[in-house]
Amino acid sequence: MINKLSLATDFIRSKSKLKPRIGLTLGSGLNSMAKTIEVDAAIPFSEIPGFPQTTVEGHSGKLILGTVGGTPVAALQGRIHYYEGYKMDEVVFPTRVLAMLGIQTLILTNSAGGIQKEMRPGDFMIITDHINLFGDHPLKGPNIEKFGPRFPDMTFAYDPSLVEKMRAQFENLNIRFHEGVYCGVTGPTYETPAEIKYIKIIGGSAVGMSTVPECIAANHFGLKVAGISCITNLAAGITGEKLNHQEVQDVAGKVEKQFASFLTNFIKDIEN
Repeated sequence: MINKLSLATDFIRSKSKLKPRIGLTLGSGLNSMAKTIEVDAAIPFSEIPGFPQTTVEGHSGKLILGTVGGTPVAALQGRIHYYEGYKMDEVVFPTRVLAMLGIQTLILTNSAGGIQKEMRPGDFMIITDHINLFGDHPLKGPNIEKFGPRFPDMTFAYDPSLVEKMRAQFENLNIRFHEGVYCGVTGPTYETPAEIKYIKIIGGSAVGMSTVPECIAANHFGLKVAGISCITNLAAGITGEKLNHQEVQDVAGKVEKQFASFLTNFIKDIEN
């Protein structure tokens, strides 16, 4: 694993001398944030040694190296999902590459189904914690001491100081937002109404098919993590209507400019 990560990292460094301090993972329909980056290099996942390929519509599959307001960043334009058939260590491979490139903070974004009754499509949710319902774990197997300890603490999986900064930026921009617990599930089916009732009972505020593995891997490396969900739909059984991926992309597309403004300001605030 270390050799594979080193090969990928060395290849990326051969394409750009930029030293990113902040990493971004852009979820379904939220790729336009990449347009706000002053690009130094844009590298397709397919060119990076050992990098898994994304197969999902709405995930373009590029690593963007550049700056946002002068801050050097590395952005994954698209992500790898467990339901695509990858193993957990493959799902978090891009996250570990960002860590090896030297980032200190990772911003994870996703599209999610809202469970709280006050949520509506187009809202955002600051992730304050998560529940792993994947039935699998990215740190399973022998521990790689170079990455982190055998039993990483997850008390502050989503950094409280970053939560405060996100809250302030959403309020300053007058953007509707919530705070809550993200539940990560395997997919690729959307959840049944009974499953949503269960997730609500155990404390979930929104549900999706990503983010949790990356957050765990980033915490293992000692990175600060911020998580933001775009609530693209209300979860199964809440409205009585069927769900589809096109709806997710459409709603995310309507708010992506707003989201890009938030992320730009948030990145500047992280550096202050």
